Amino acid sequence: MPEAPSANLDLGLIGNCQIGALIDDWGRIVWSCMPRLDSDPIFDRLLDDGADVEDGFFAIEMENAVRCERHYIAKTAVLVTQVYDAAGRGLEITDFAPRFEQFGRTHRPAMLIRIIRPIKDSPRIRVRLRPRFGYGAIQPVRTRGTHHIRYQGDMFTARLTTCAPVSYVMAESLFRLHRPMHFILGPDEGLNRPIAEIANEFLEKTIGYWHRLIGHLHLPADWQEEVIRSAITLKLCSFEETGAIVAAHTTSLPEAPGEGRNWDYRYCWVRDALFVVRALNGLGTIETMGQYLVYLRDIVAESATGFLQPVYGIGLEPVLLEREVETLRGYRGNQPVRVGNQAFEHHQHDGYGSVILAVAQTFFDHRVAEPAGIDAFQALERLGEMARELYDKPDAGLWELRQNARIHTHSSMMCWAACDRLARIARQLGETERATYWSDSAAAIKAVILRRAWNESMQSFVSSFEGTDLDAALLLMPATGFIQAKDPRFLSTLAAIEQRLVNGPYVFRYREADDFGEPEHAFIVCSFWYIEALHRVGRRDEARELFKTMQGHANSLGLMSEHIDVKTGEMWGNLPQTYSHVGLITCALQLSRPWSDVV
Repeated sequence: MPEAPSANLDLGLIGNCQIGALIDDWGRIVWSCMPRLDSDPIFDRLLDDGADVEDGFFAIEMENAVRCERHYIAKTAVLVTQVYDAAGRGLEITDFAPRFEQFGRTHRPAMLIRIIRPIKDSPRIRVRLRPRFGYGAIQPVRTRGTHHIRYQGDMFTARLTTCAPVSYVMAESLFRLHRPMHFILGPDEGLNRPIAEIANEFLEKTIGYWHRLIGHLHLPADWQEEVIRSAITLKLCSFEETGAIVAAHTTSLPEAPGEGRNWDYRYCWVRDALFVVRALNGLGTIETMGQYLVYLRDIVAESATGFLQPVYGIGLEPVLLEREVETLRGYRGNQPVRVGNQAFEHHQHDGYGSVILAVAQTFFDHRVAEPAGIDAFQALERLGEMARELYDKPDAGLWELRQNARIHTHSSMMCWAACDRLARIARQLGETERATYWSDSAAAIKAVILRRAWNESMQSFVSSFEGTDLDAALLLMPATGFIQAKDPRFLSTLAAIEQRLVNGPYVFRYREADDFGEPEHAFIVCSFWYIEALHRVGRRDEARELFKTMQGHANSLGLMSEHIDVKTGEMWGNLPQTYSHVGLITCALQLSRPWSDVV
C-alpha cells in the first residue's frame, strides 16, 4: 500500500451550485463548464494535456516558481494557492465562485473570481487566459475594452473584467505584481461598481455563506474536517436551479488507463437518490435535501406510466445522446472523450426503489418545506406497479452493463424496497387497503429473491438469479432492510465477498469480465459499503481502521474520485465523485463516537 495517494488527480474544486471549476496544484483552472454544470467547458485542459497547442486553461504564473502550497479557507469552498520562488518571493491566488444571500434569494452567478496579491517583494507574473468552446474545437474571437476582454463563441460569450493591465493580459506579457489585482470572469455583462470593491465584497459574503452552512450541520464527533469537506463537495455537486445533483463535475476521466471506460457523469442518476438523501438527512442539510426531493418528485410527475430512466439531465432533460469528441486528446491521452450518456436508454430496475425510498422522507419528515400527501403517494404507486412488473425481468443492473442483461439481485431487492416503502407510506396516510396491497406485494417479491438469488453450494447470495458471480451491491442488503445484518445468510455472503472482491481496504464492484474486460481498479464507494457492513455485523474496530485508511486516499484537498488502483493507490475516474463523498459521510456518521463520549 502506498504511503500517500498519487497527485495525478490532485485538483481543487470551487463552485456555487450553478457552475464549478477544477484547479490544479499550480493554480491553473483546467476544467470549468459555463453557464451550467453540464455545459460546453470553457476550460478543458484537463482532457487535453499534452496537446501541441496549450489552450483551455486560466493560469497566473510566477517567474522562477519552485514550489506551491494550497489550502481551502476553513469551512468554505474558497481555495488559496501560494506559489514561491527560491528567494521566498511569492504569489497568492484566491479562487472562488460567488454564493450568498441577496434580495431574499441566493446569488450564484455563472462567475469565477480570482484575487492575486504579492506575498514578498514584487514577483514577475504572467496571466494566461485561454478559453475554448465546442470541446476544444472553437477558438473564441477576442475583443478588448478599457478594463475587460470579451471571448466570443457561437453559443456563449465570456467577459473578463480586471484591474490588471489589459494589454499585459492580452499579450501574456511578464509584469511585476506590486499590489492586489482582481479578475472577474463570467457572462458578457458589465459591472456597475469598481472591480476590487465587487470582488472583495463577494469574497467576504461567500465566506460568510459557507460558514453559516457548516454551522448548521449535524457533524459527528470524529472526522469533522473530512465530513465538512465532503459536505461542501456534495453541495457543490448540486444544481440549485432545479435541485438535481450530478454524479461528478467531469466527463471522460477514465476508470482505468486504456480500457475505454470513460463516461460523462455531469447528469443525475436516480440510483443515487437513496444514498444522497441518507447523507443529506444525516447531516441535517434540509434545504439541499428538499430541493433534491422536489427534483425527484418532478421526475415522477413527468412519467405518466411510472417508467423511470436510469439518468436524466440536470434540467430534467430525458435525452442525453452520447457522442465521442475528436478534438480533445483525453485525460493523459485516454480516449474516447464522451459527451452525453447512453445509459438514459437503459433499463435499470433498481431506480424504482431508490426514488421511492428517497421520496418517502417527504411523507414522514416535518422539516421538509413541501410535505407529500395522497397525490404524491398515488404518483409513486405508478413506480411501484413498475417494480412489481419488472422485479424478475433482466436489466442492465446497478453497474450499467451494456451488453449483458440479467435478473440482477440488487435490482430485484430495490423493487422489493419500492413495495415495502409504499406500504409504510400508505399506513402513514391511513390508507389501510393500499398498505395491505403493497405489503403483500413486497412479501411475494422477497420470497422469490430469497429462493432464486441464494446459491446453496456457495452459501451466498449472488449477483443475479441462479448465478454464481458476486457483486458489491450485495453488501447493501441490510442497509435497505431486506435482511438483518447478523442473519447467517448475510454473514456467509459477506465472507464470500471478502474472499472474491476485497483486496485490503479496496473492494471491486465485481470481478467477472464485462463489455470492456475484467475491471482492474476498485470502486471507492464499495469500500464504504464494506465498512458499513462490517459495522452492522459488529466488527466495529475493524470498520474504523479501514475507514481511516480510506480517508488517506483522498487527494491533498480532501476530494475523492470514483476508482482506485489497488497496486498504487492512485485515484482514477470522474472527480469529485458524489457516490464516494456520500459513502464517506454515511460511514463517518455511523462509526463516530457519540458526543457524550467526547465532551
